[in-house]
Order: sequence, then structure tokens, then C-alpha cells
Amino acid sequence: MIQRAIPYHFLRGGTSRGPYFDRADLPQDREALSDILCQVIGAGNPRNIDGIGGGDAVTCKVAMLSPAAEDAADIDYFFAQVDVLERMVDYGPTCGNMLVGVGPAAIEKGMVPVTGDTTIVRIRAVNTGALVEAVVQTPGGRVNYAGDTAIDGVPGTAAPVGLNFLDVVGSRSGAMFPTGQPLDTIDGIDVTCIDVAMPMMIARAADFGITGYETPAELDANAALFARMEAIRQEAGRRMGFGDVSKSVTPKIGLIAAPRRGGHLSVRYFMPWQTHPTVAVTGSQCLAACALAPGTVAEGIARPVQDGPLVMQIEHPVGSMDVTVDFTRAGDRLDFHSAGVVRTARLIARGEVMVRDE
Repeated sequence: MIQRAIPYHFLRGGTSRGPYFDRADLPQDREALSDILCQVIGAGNPRNIDGIGGGDAVTCKVAMLSPAAEDAADIDYFFAQVDVLERMVDYGPTCGNMLVGVGPAAIEKGMVPVTGDTTIVRIRAVNTGALVEAVVQTPGGRVNYAGDTAIDGVPGTAAPVGLNFLDVVGSRSGAMFPTGQPLDTIDGIDVTCIDVAMPMMIARAADFGITGYETPAELDANAALFARMEAIRQEAGRRMGFGDVSKSVTPKIGLIAAPRRGGHLSVRYFMPWQTHPTVAVTGSQCLAACALAPGTVAEGIARPVQDGPLVMQIEHPVGSMDVTVDFTRAGDRLDFHSAGVVRTARLIARGEVMVRDE
């Protein structure tokens, strides 16, 4: 078998990690691209033994970068979620954790110039069209990865990377509530179908017979729970206008409960066929919007807040995530203006990954 090499940088972004490619080094044809990415990750094996994937959804992600096609951005970020067990790639969603590494990766690759001790990288998420500003520390003309910022789910500390999300409402559907209302009932379960940064189906954990405080391992072992959630998720996706979502990771699932550690809301986030070890960056914004909007499943569960802007704390299995939200209310209407998070990233490796040359 003859192999060929594709240059890549390998970064941790937030609580995810994966290869960051130059889009020009990969096939434009979607079928050929999917084949390459499945090879890179090693899709089709629970350990991804023949690739560089990590055996779960948060470590089977790929970021592809290219010069921005529009003046509003510096870099275009195209995301791919590669399946662990099947040779399948989903290009529908974006990933906020991998997005954390886009600014540093673009600078490392020479695609964006350093502008001072701090470099702002304007990123367009190709999958959803969202515009994000990343604030990257670049003292001395190089990306700094050392710092005192800690995020739950990652050991140690690192330099902060600030992300400011703009125009997040209706990221895929064009509306905060794609079904036209903040509450739907599907097969006897109340759900909120909401689209802010990431389309989600959000429900009360108790309505699925769990507390909402279980560990990811406990939830992943509950096959009956996943079967019940998936049936309702597929119907939610249809009602949201996404058609057949049986092979798509969107909408994601959030099961919520009252906070227990002083936060605003507790969540177990699903990707959707596996429990997330923490919570996605984009999902945290969607959950925050759900907690703020009147009439959703979060009403009576989330800790009430006054007018924004404010920092909302979303509790997850190993800690919490802070989301800075700017919003206004007018009666029963919520105007969600923007959201921001501070995460960390680290360059782990760079070099070439080998694929079959066919």
C-alpha cells in the first residue's frame, strides 16, 4: 500500500482535540474528503486503532482552515465530526471547543499575522455561518500557551483564549425557536427545540427518569435512556425543519436539572449518542438562552436572573462553564444579543499524517 502525507497541526481546543488542516491540502469532493478524514481518525473501530482519533466523540473531531471568503473574517473554519464506530462524517454542526484552537492554529500556520501582544482573529464558522472573534495571547510574536486559566475537564492551567460569538440566534434554522414556540410535547415529554449557536432539544432530566446528576459513565450504560432520547430527538429534528436527523449529530440533546453548586443550571449534554464529559461551548450558549427565555422547559428549574449582561454558570459532570451573555427582555420576548466564553488551547503536535494514496 502506497501512502501519502498530509501536513497537520494537532491541538487541544477547550475539552476537545483533533487535527487542524489547511483546507487546500484536502479533497474538495465531499465523498473523497470523508474517506480521508475517516482514515485520519481511524473511524470504524472503538479505539480508532488505525488512526489518530481518541475513541470518543470529543477526540474524533477535525478542523479545516482556509483564508476567509468574506471581508468580515480573517479565516474560515470548516468542522467535521467523524464517527467513532462507523465510517461516517457529519458536516452539519460546528464545534465551539475546536473553535478555541482555530485562532492559535491559524497563527501557527502563518495564515493570520500577529498584530501585537494580543491578536484578534475573526473566524467564520463555515458550517453555520456564525462569526466569532478569538482573542489570542501572542507576546513576542508567538502564540503563548502558558498561563493561569483553568477550565473544568482539562488538567492544569494555560493561557486564556477569549471567544466572542456574534449573531448566534437561529444558527441553522434562522429562528430561536424553529417550531414557533418555546415548548413542544413529543411522545408525552415536554421539550424545548431551540437554536442558539447550536440547535438543541432540551428536556427535564426527571421526565426521562433520571436525576440529571449522574456521571457520563452511568448514563452511557443506560441503553434504554438513549433509545428513548433518540426517538424523541429525531422527531424534534423533523419539527425543527432538519428532515431526517438519524445520521446527523444535530440537534444535540440537553437534559437539565436544578443547580447544586451555586450555578444557574445543571446539565447532562449528549452528542447525541454519547454523553459529553463536560458541555460543548456552543451548547452552553444554547442552554443559557433556554434558561433565560420565558416558557421553556427551564422555567422553574434554572436560577432566575435579572437583565443582562451577566455571567451564567452552567454546571456539568466535572465542574462548570461560565458564559457571558448580553440580552434584553421585552415582556415574553427574549432578545439574545451575544455570548462569550474564555477557554484554553494547546498545540500538542505538528507534522504529517499518512493516508492511503488511491
